[in-house]
Amino acid sequence: MELPLLHLALVGTPNSGKTSLFNALTGSRQKVANYPGVTVERKEGFFVTPLGRQVSVVDLPGTYSLRGRSPDEEITRDFVLGKASGETVPDLVLCVADSTNLRLTIRLLLELKRTGRPMILVLNMFDIASRRGITVDVERLAKELGVPVVTSIAVRKGGTADLLQLTDDISAKVAEPQENSWRALSVSELRATQREADRIIADCVSLPARPDTWTARIDAVVLHPVGGLIVLALILFVMFQAVFAWAQPLMDLLNSGFDALGEFVHDTLPGGLLQSFLQNGVISGVGSVIVFLPQIIIIFLFILLLEDFGYMARAAFLMDRIMGGAGLHGRAFIPLLSSFACAIPGIMATRVIDNKRDRLTTILIAPLMTCSARIPVYTLIISAFIPARDVWGFINLQGLVMFGLYATGIVSALAVSFVIKFFMIRDFAPAPFMLELPDYKMPRLKSIAIGVYTRAKMFLHRAGTTIFSMMVLIWFLASFPQPPAGATEPAIDFSLAAMIGKALAPLLAPVGFNWQIAVALIPGMAAREVAVAALGTVYAIEGGKEAAEQIGQVLATKWSLATALSMLAWYVFAPQCASTLAVIRRETGSWAWMAVTFAYMLVLAYAASLVTYNVAVAFGAG
Repeated sequence: MELPLLHLALVGTPNSGKTSLFNALTGSRQKVANYPGVTVERKEGFFVTPLGRQVSVVDLPGTYSLRGRSPDEEITRDFVLGKASGETVPDLVLCVADSTNLRLTIRLLLELKRTGRPMILVLNMFDIASRRGITVDVERLAKELGVPVVTSIAVRKGGTADLLQLTDDISAKVAEPQENSWRALSVSELRATQREADRIIADCVSLPARPDTWTARIDAVVLHPVGGLIVLALILFVMFQAVFAWAQPLMDLLNSGFDALGEFVHDTLPGGLLQSFLQNGVISGVGSVIVFLPQIIIIFLFILLLEDFGYMARAAFLMDRIMGGAGLHGRAFIPLLSSFACAIPGIMATRVIDNKRDRLTTILIAPLMTCSARIPVYTLIISAFIPARDVWGFINLQGLVMFGLYATGIVSALAVSFVIKFFMIRDFAPAPFMLELPDYKMPRLKSIAIGVYTRAKMFLHRAGTTIFSMMVLIWFLASFPQPPAGATEPAIDFSLAAMIGKALAPLLAPVGFNWQIAVALIPGMAAREVAVAALGTVYAIEGGKEAAEQIGQVLATKWSLATALSMLAWYVFAPQCASTLAVIRRETGSWAWMAVTFAYMLVLAYAASLVTYNVAVAFGAG
């Protein structure tokens, strides 16, 4: 008889190696969604035990307790208690601990025990602890805690074998989960739990006489008030230089591939709507976005490597003083840094911020961070108008401009935060910033590979759905109605797209935008990358066989430098992502805050473009 699916939940403090264990157990058998009713990422994976038991495991948000002080803690608490909407009650809870730093996890486990759920304590990164001379009496620890304890090395092949075997052994004894009367700990009970955790660790864990000093040596540099900021700036600078230097060969290869495909369709199919749709709508539209995949991968690769190495927490600690001057809490740094990839997970990550006012401020400025969706727009314009040469002999000028755009987004976010916190939401008593700094460790290549693969797949999925559907719409608007017989003007001049664009053109003329840009900005509301695809489609239809030509070369002949710079300024601020606005509404629970975000970003975008365009024209770039 086939055994029923076993449901596991992974619980642990941040930086405990929970995600690495999740990847080691499930490999590529993962699916990412959101929890019902909220925008917290839900990661579920599947694996099979040695006895053939099918297992579903959910990677819960990292938490230090079940007190529910932040939305992330609430999600984990409700899931474990079986109160999460639409979720299955876990049959077994795996409490994951960093073996080099057990104190916080033992405190969490003592809270988890009170829920009545069957549980296993997983001592992860056990090899690192052993190399550092840390000795854990596993049997005594299990006896003191009253739960099974197993060691794990998530990054090593076979490092989870003992855990899988124990899962089989315990699952055979797991009964149907029962309702429980769990309640949050009082202050006195919490203090007692902390003392109990300290006692257990003193009895079961032996620390070396001379602790590892590598972490302290590195921190002496990266946490220095001045030197640390220089290191952070250099890391970000190298990352943006790499976006151009490393990605360019692969981008050129993809460009050549789509150019050749466009030529093939043009030369093979007879002229008509089918040829136009495939060449101008699909290839020139969607292809103009996909070519930026190498840059997206590089950005995510850097972020994942820094997270795995243990640097992100240091960066947050280092930025606390600077961000505090703008009215932001130090914990806001990680959500804002996550927004460099995408504002949506960045906004979701604000759930780790306890104070509601701090959380709201961070949500409102997260869209100003330069997300990966802006990269196609930035790269297209920079490649077309900024020379590919070095300055000072070693700095790529295009990468320097990209770095400047990112820096502008950061500075503007801090400025807006200052205005919000000190003029709109007055709160002069920020909560103290406390953050656990994990030990440094070598990045886990398998986890990095899975993370990059997952995000690349999400980007391609977006290109195949949202962007493709927008391109079908743009192609239709740019192709119909057909020009009358004998017309000498380009066919697109008679289209619905031209009518819409020319109607909006007077509003955008002061910032140097033409009607083609106006057409691209509208579908760009669905996703910023769509603007690139829309420009590719519009100019391809307008140019006929020039559809196979790189869109950047077309823009260089159609736009002035002033218009290009104005477009860059627009995209630093423009609220062109409907999904981000929807997440803001859901996270704040208010349509009003979504409208405020849209309005202030639109005003900033128009003002920045207006100033940029007129200054550029004054200097002869018009």
